[in-house]
Amino acid sequence: MYLEIISPENVLFEGEVRSVKLPGEEGYFEILDNHAPIIALLKEGEIRIIKDDGEKEFYDTDSGFVEVVKNKVIVLI
Repeated sequence: MYLEIISPENVLFEGEVRSVKLPGEEGYFEILDNHAPIIALLKEGEIRIIKDDGEKEFYDTDSGFVEVVKNKVIVLI
């Protein structure tokens, strides 16, 4: 699936990933390939990405939103 992490200043990440784990309002949740459409509010925490090659990346966030539609994930932080 394709992931974009966008802040007001710039694009922090964009590319193909295996999964992304996000700090939701009710706890952490993970988005995998072919996830159902969703819009969710994010709280303070760490975003974990596992790229297609298995490499992990981490980003901190204070708050934000995530939208998943047709195998595209957009995270606004």
